[in-house]
Amino acid sequence: MNTDTDDDWSLVVPLKPLALAKSRLAAAAGARLRPRLALAFAEDTVDAVLNCARVRDVVVVTDDPAAGAALAALGARVVPDLPAEGLNAALAHGVRAVRAGRPYARVAALNADLPALRPAELTRVLDAARNFPRAFLADAAEIGTTFLSAGPGVELEPAFGGASRLRHLSSGAVEIRLAGVDSVRRDVDTGADLEEARALGLGPRTAARWLPVAG
Repeated sequence: MNTDTDDDWSLVVPLKPLALAKSRLAAAAGARLRPRLALAFAEDTVDAVLNCARVRDVVVVTDDPAAGAALAALGARVVPDLPAEGLNAALAHGVRAVRAGRPYARVAALNADLPALRPAELTRVLDAARNFPRAFLADAAEIGTTFLSAGPGVELEPAFGGASRLRHLSSGAVEIRLAGVDSVRRDVDTGADLEEARALGLGPRTAARWLPVAG
């Protein structure tokens, strides 16, 4: 993690309470493993982000005490979801927390379910995002969004959830089109998604929980 310059990025990562997270994964993982996988996804995501050369810090927005403690132990700043009005309100709250101390910070929102995330690939996405006031990266299905950025003095205007790719395009954000950044696009909602992430190479915490089950 680079902290030498205010021009580096602050990333905001939202996380539902683990008891509610990744409900569609229950069919593949079962009720007991599902919340543990949700935490492992977040841990591997945050750990990769903190090892990205362009990242100054990470703010995790969550009301889950166990997840908050685990992610704080990795080096993230954890803030409670005070708005409690859904994903986009949580992201806006996280950006305010960043910019309360650094009003012109470059900020980006990133999904918490990127268990194959590679720091080098995230670096490429962040470098591309610097060229635009607001930019985003579509998910692997090219329907949703895994990454949304805003430059200094620019509002993030998050519109995550469902078919968010089109909403972000309509809002004026520029779509980042890069080859070779599959790990930044591979979010995980289902067992099939998790197997695709496995093919890319799971982070250590997700691998430790999933591979003994998956075989």
